[in-house]
Amino acid sequence: MKKVEEIRKDFSVLNQADAKQSVVYFDSACMSLKPDCVIDAIDEYYRKYPACAGRSAHKNSSIVTKKVKEARKNVADFINAKSENEILFTRNTTEGINLLANSFDFKKGDVVLLSDKEHNSNLIPWLYLRDKIGIEVRICESKEDNTFDLDKFSELVKGVKLVSIVHTSNLDGVTNPVKEIIKIAHKAGALVCLDASQSAAHEEIDVRDLDVDFLSFSGHKVFGPTGTGIFYGKLNLLEKLNAFIVGGDTVEFSTYDSYKFLPVPDRFEAGLQDYAGIIGLIEALKYAKKEIGFKYIKQHELELNTYISEELAKYPEIKIIGPKDSALRGSIVNFYIENTDMHKFANMLDGMANIAIRAGQHCVHSWFNAKKIRNSARISFSIFNTKEEAELLVENIKKIMQII
Repeated sequence: MKKVEEIRKDFSVLNQADAKQSVVYFDSACMSLKPDCVIDAIDEYYRKYPACAGRSAHKNSSIVTKKVKEARKNVADFINAKSENEILFTRNTTEGINLLANSFDFKKGDVVLLSDKEHNSNLIPWLYLRDKIGIEVRICESKEDNTFDLDKFSELVKGVKLVSIVHTSNLDGVTNPVKEIIKIAHKAGALVCLDASQSAAHEEIDVRDLDVDFLSFSGHKVFGPTGTGIFYGKLNLLEKLNAFIVGGDTVEFSTYDSYKFLPVPDRFEAGLQDYAGIIGLIEALKYAKKEIGFKYIKQHELELNTYISEELAKYPEIKIIGPKDSALRGSIVNFYIENTDMHKFANMLDGMANIAIRAGQHCVHSWFNAKKIRNSARISFSIFNTKEEAELLVENIKKIMQII
């Protein structure tokens, strides 16, 4: 198993010859850095066999067709899906959830249940559907410490058609008890979709063990290329979904007045796909699961979270969002200071020491507006971050606290 020092060598962006260009990257919840094996795989596609999959008869096309087929199988293995046909390639989590919202046979009065910490990608599609056809959107509020309230959920899930819920929150890093949530939902007759954007890069996901019905995650958060994503669904459920985006590569044949759709998964992957991105994504998933391993990733991230949280706790004016126990906040330390614009805080870290964090409402505007919190500064880390970087971060936060 690789250690952090070896892992950092896999990321060219962390090994710049010019020290001024070197970044201390604490923004992985937004987008993770890419190891060289991912970049090399994309480069190889464009340099050696640029072609479409499944369309042309020449050798390059055959190579790409084979690689895309292997990629689908690799993704299925990554999340332990029953069949590679349960894997759809998308651009990101947002597209996957929109696919479900627009393909599922919802009717006026159907109920969709969400948590109060959903990213806009898992809130707006359902609010839009509410306004468009009249579904009902229910919100399950978290406990006071921002952890999931199973008792409240058990009451709200009655009569619900679909539960669409975040696995690990990008707001505070809290991982919801999804196995219990799914059991309760299924007992109540509801299907479940998981937004696994934040969890896919930090822990092993087994869709069969969870018994989840649908799941979506983005490649760019799990060491993969931007514009890539995965949508999983149990095959019998995918086959019941209506077509979403249609056109080339979604039909077996067409006439001027008729057409016949291809079977799942092809009918949901319209047009030319991002073959380079798909090939790069598979290298990213292999890198996370086989080169490093999720057990080591979680252990390392907990050490960083514990250290940073303990240091920030020394300042009473700094309010950490979520539970006090750093073990419950995964790879995220998100904090705010009342009456302070945290964008300024983040800009100061960038200017002082090339430290990259994110400030704002993190696409969870609904939660911030409900709590009347202006914005926050989110530190999010990954396997390539070191204790020395965490110390540098804390050192500069202390300097800023003396200024503001």
